[in-house]
Amino acid sequence: MNSDALLTIAEVLAELQVARSTFDAWRSLGLAPECIKLPNGKLRVRRSALNAWLATRVEMAEAS
Repeated sequence: MNSDALLTIAEVLAELQVARSTFDAWRSLGLAPECIKLPNGKLRVRRSALNAWLATRVEMAEAS
């Protein structure tokens, strides 16, 4: 799997099993994985950024 693959938001939502509204709320709060805005205005998330973001969620859950 290419760690620099660009995932669509739909792919990210499916993997995380969350609604788009939840993802948008996370973005507005600065809690979502880092997004890339393409020239056409669409958002993408690097696979490596999603994996890193998920790793921080595991660490937070373990600390609780």
